[in-house]
Amino acid sequence: MRVVLSGGGTGGHIYPALALANEIKKLHPDAEILYIGTEKGLESKLVPRENIPFKSIHITGFKRSLSLENAKTVMRFLKGVSRCKKIMKEFKPDVVVGTGGYVCGPVVYAASSLNIPSLIHEQNSVPGLTNKFLSKYVKKIAISFEESASYFPTDKVVFTGNPRASEVIGTDGAKGRRSLHLDPKKKTVLIVGGSRGARPINEAFLDVLGEAEKKSYQFVYVTGDVHYDSVLKAVSESGSPANVTIVPFVHNMPELLAGVDLVVARAGATSIAELTALGIPSILIPSPYVTNNHQEKNARALEQNGAAVVILEKDMSGAQLLEEVDRILLHHENWERMHKASKELGMPHAASNVVKLMEVYKK
Repeated sequence: MRVVLSGGGTGGHIYPALALANEIKKLHPDAEILYIGTEKGLESKLVPRENIPFKSIHITGFKRSLSLENAKTVMRFLKGVSRCKKIMKEFKPDVVVGTGGYVCGPVVYAASSLNIPSLIHEQNSVPGLTNKFLSKYVKKIAISFEESASYFPTDKVVFTGNPRASEVIGTDGAKGRRSLHLDPKKKTVLIVGGSRGARPINEAFLDVLGEAEKKSYQFVYVTGDVHYDSVLKAVSESGSPANVTIVPFVHNMPELLAGVDLVVARAGATSIAELTALGIPSILIPSPYVTNNHQEKNARALEQNGAAVVILEKDMSGAQLLEEVDRILLHHENWERMHKASKELGMPHAASNVVKLMEVYKK
């Protein structure tokens, strides 16, 4: 089996593609995989780490208002399609899979124009512009939320779950804790703002760092590369609390997740897939800066099932954040109820579901 994968921009699009790559290798050890992304995107760093061949194209997203930049984007799209056709004629894939982000536009469209079977995977409850556009050209559309089905042609939609869920099942939580030298006897809260970090979450936690130091539990605080230096400086000035571990990025996130008791995070679809696969209770702070406010809709789906607490960014404060953490971690019946609700929403075999879909619709 020869497969082209594409997904870019954020970890929410890239990690599902990498999960698919791992599942393909597991089921088809002789499979050949090629990843097409952008040279400056996060995928250019993450994909080579997995020893997956990587090729890049130059493409940008559309602005939501009329501008000269959109005309340039059209030209980049056409050039991207041309380059992708050349790559695919050389690689000869059996199937092409896009997991989101504007880089998928030219990649999947090129596959369609060459009559190569193609699929897209939508992680969010509200699809992005690229997947809406590509839905006309692909054979099948894999979705993670039932709510997103209404945005696509009914006969193409298959509910599979998010492939990233499969990556966290069976991981060694103890190893994840050891990797950051965490106290194995203390309950652990992971605070993370996504692959790029989230300034409002960082600032809220810094505001209550003195109170956090007094807690009986410990914190892992993932700042994002962009914010790491400024956060580390602020924490150092506060005395560097012994129960707060600060890192810019976590490469072994599945192992770390398996070793924590509560997560404070944005509400990206990939994060939600990981949380529910492991049954981790969460405090979700949806980003208000995403298309169609899809993160809040993702988060509300968990909240309605009792698996998460949702705090809107405009309403968030450090004091409220610590209060909610206390309410969940210091009252076992609350934690147990949220853990059970989260676990019931999980789809641990999502990656194999998508691979089976690929196998049916490839040449």
